[in-house]
Formats: sequence, C-alpha cells, structure tokens
Amino acid sequence: MSQVVVPDIGDFKEVEVIEILVKPGDAVSKEQSLITLESDKATMEIPSPAAGVVKELKIKTGDKVSKGSPILLLDDAKAEAPKPAEKRSAAQPKPQTGSAQTVTVPDIGDFKEVEVIEILVKPGDAVQKEQSLITLESDKATMEIPSPAAGVVKELKVKTGDKVSKDAPILVLEGKEERRSEPRPEAPEPAAPKAAPPMPTPATRPVPREPREETAVKSHASPSVRKFARELGVPLAQVQGSGPKGRVLHADVQGFVKGALQGRAAGRPPDKGGQGGLPFNLPAWPEVDFAKFGPIETRPLSRIQKLSGPYLHRNWISIPHVTQFDEADITELEAFRKAQTAETEKKGFKLTMLAFMIKACVTALREYPQFNASLERSGESLIIKKYFHIGVAVDTPEGLVVPVVRDADRKGVFDLAKELGEISKLARDKRLKAGDLQGGTFSISSLGGIGGTAFTPIINAPEVAILGVSRSVMRQVWAGNEFRARLMLPLSLSYDHRVIDGATAARFTSYLVSVLSDIRKSLL
Repeated sequence: MSQVVVPDIGDFKEVEVIEILVKPGDAVSKEQSLITLESDKATMEIPSPAAGVVKELKIKTGDKVSKGSPILLLDDAKAEAPKPAEKRSAAQPKPQTGSAQTVTVPDIGDFKEVEVIEILVKPGDAVQKEQSLITLESDKATMEIPSPAAGVVKELKVKTGDKVSKDAPILVLEGKEERRSEPRPEAPEPAAPKAAPPMPTPATRPVPREPREETAVKSHASPSVRKFARELGVPLAQVQGSGPKGRVLHADVQGFVKGALQGRAAGRPPDKGGQGGLPFNLPAWPEVDFAKFGPIETRPLSRIQKLSGPYLHRNWISIPHVTQFDEADITELEAFRKAQTAETEKKGFKLTMLAFMIKACVTALREYPQFNASLERSGESLIIKKYFHIGVAVDTPEGLVVPVVRDADRKGVFDLAKELGEISKLARDKRLKAGDLQGGTFSISSLGGIGGTAFTPIINAPEVAILGVSRSVMRQVWAGNEFRARLMLPLSLSYDHRVIDGATAARFTSYLVSVLSDIRKSLL
C-alpha cells in the first residue's frame, strides 16, 4: 500500500483540484491521470506513479494542494514514487536596452511539438510583463506562455494550430522602457514555472486520458478563459466553443454576454427555424416544405409578437420556473362585486375581479416581500422593493402587453378598477407609452374571461414571480359536515426557484387564497 502525493509542480502552491478522475475500487495503470489541477496559468493532470487499485481518496474537488499533498492510497507495494522534476530555468532571453526581442517558448519540460490552440494578443497590442501571449495544449496539460517583459507586439511568429517546442519563436516584442543589461539572478527562475509547470515525471511519456462520460459535459477552455468567464458570471457549459476541438475562447465568452444582453441565451447566432441560439446540443430545426402536403397561408407575426418573443424566450430558458397551483373560494367576494356593479357603472367604469386580485396580491406581497423583488445581476443579492407596481397582462389584437398599475397599495378597489379600464383601452388603441410598461414588481395574467383550468405563466424578468388566474367554476366543496356549492378560482403562481423555494411559494398562495376568501384581510 502506497500513498500517492502531488509531485513537484514547479513554482505553484495551493492549486485547486477541479476534477477527480478516479474513485475507490478503480484499477489504474501507470501514468493514468488521477486528478486535474488548475492554477491561474495552467491546467494539469497528475498521473499515477504505478499500476494498482485505488483504496481511498484523500482529497475532494475544490481542495487546494501543493507539492507533497496526499492524493490517494494505492494498493501496490511495487509502486515507485515519482521522481521529482528538476527546477526549470527560464529560456527567455532578456530584452536589450530599447530594442526589439524575439520571444520564444521557454522550457516546458519533456514536451515537444505542442499545439498552439489560442493566440491571446495581436500586432500593435501593448502587453505587460507576465501577461499571457499564447495557449499551448498537450495531451496532459494546457499552459499559457507569459511575456517576459512589458512592450508592444510588433509581429506574430506563430498561428493557431502550429506545433512548437522549446525555443520556438512566438512573436517580436519591442520594449517600451530601458532595462538593465545585467539580469537579476533571481529573475529567470520563477519565469519558467509560471510559463508552464513541469510535469511530475519528465522521464516518462505523457499518456492520453481515457475517454469518460463526464468529459462530454466538461468545458474545454484555458485557465485565462475560465477566469474571464468567472469574473463575468458566465456558465462555461452553456458557451459554444469556436476554437480547435470545440475549445471556448475569449471571444466566445464575450459573444455569450453580448447575446444575453440582446435577449439571446447563448453566445451564438439564432438557429434557422426559431431555436434562437439555445445553449443545448439539439438537432437542427427541421426545414420542411409544408406546401407539398397541402394548401398553406403565411402570416407575418405582429409587431408585438416580434418584440416580445425574444424576451419571453430569454426568460423561459434563463429562469428556473416552478409553478404552484391552488384554488380560492371567492363565493362571498363575487357576491360583493356584483352588488357594487351598479354603482361603478354609474361612475363610468366596470368593477372586475381583477381589481380585487390586485388588492389581494399587494396584501400577500407585504407578507412575503421576497416575491416583490428582483435578483441582482451578480446573482448574490436580492433587491427587495418597497413599492408595489403591479403589471397586468392585457389581450390586444396585436398580442399581449403588460401595462403597470403604479402604487397599487395606495389605491382603493374602485380606483384600481377605473385605472384598469383606462389602461386596457389605451393598450387596445396602441396608445400606451414606454413608461406605462416599465417598473413592474409583480405581474398578473388573467385568462378568467376566456377559460381554462390552469396554466404556467412565464415570469416577466427582472421580476421573480407572476400569478396566473383561470376561469372560476362552481363546485361542490366539503364544508366539514356537508357539501356546499362554492365558486372556486384556480390560481397558478410561477416563481424563480433561485430566489423562492417551494415551501415559501405554497405559503404565499395559501395566504393569497385566505385573503381572497375574506377580502377584509386586505384592510389589515
């Protein structure tokens, strides 16, 4: 039984374990990769020093390790400890005073003919000392080659796909400041390990990793791209790589962000046929000549449908929707509404159930403020709003629009009913202003006048919840000692599961049901 430890990985300490490639009970061969480490400069796999059976893991994903850190116990008495790698000395020539220099590949250990998979600079770029210039990838490690000094890139000597080895020219760098002709004795040594950490057993030939099911979902990207994506909050698994072998490049991450800002979910153009750039590996949208099966008619989408479609698509795929269903007994509430109808009609407006729904929702939102909120862009904080602007979906000939009733908490039911009538008319007449559609904190989509028993409304980002209301129906309900005919109103609450859990959503709908069953609670 032998303990496998992290070998000499150069000048790196506290390197994160990003993947464990084996588990207890696995039989491993000599040089088979055991774990993957990632620093800010390189991704490297640690091979097994001998064949054997994994008995116990000593680390887990996310741990920080250095030279000598235990990895696992290997059942093999004959296994020899890996020879420590010799320290690398920098091969980069020091720039001379005020002159251009050719930057070459430093000592990268026992690797030759390593492929250039990404070029991180272009002619004319000003670079800083230690800034990454190119990314190399072998079958064991991905490594970035840093600049030995500050300067301006004058000419590139390599292109993507080239194979390079030690001392191969990378680019011509023109120094922008005078440097000492005598290099400091300590300067060359740390430069090489940062350029590319030596592999644990330089005397042995790297062995390619055997394919595993997990690798199909693991993003293929260099350390600098991973860091760039982390800083922007971009999930690499959703980014389509355009580099060699599907590698994710800096430009791909930037494209993903631009796409998200434009209403697309992924950093690639929409697929033909309306897939809209879904971040999934789906078959292409079928191109069908429908006319060969029978007569057809092509109708263009309305302007509202064209405008709202991408936003609905974005909200549906980027927000984890869950819908909570419930029913409210509105028998007494409906009787009260009908009793007030004559009075409101004299005043020139109609008292609808929606006005009572808004009032009840405001009461529930006060009790559960996390529903009257928005998730901060970083995803780390929740912005609780102290105002209550309720969006109401209005059906128009051109499609649905969602005007906002502002300060609903300060208005009575009659005021709300009158305003609903006014904004509905404006919506149908296409006279809503941009400000009428902005600032909502919670939305209601009512299909009660049309029909249906339940549906899943799509959350109107950046809100975190939306209430769907279906048609009320008379039903026999058990009242403890007998069945009674009651008017039941179906409710469908869609909520953002990143912010709201199922138990909280159930409490919200239960409270809302109790308010609708006794509207006097909205006055408390």
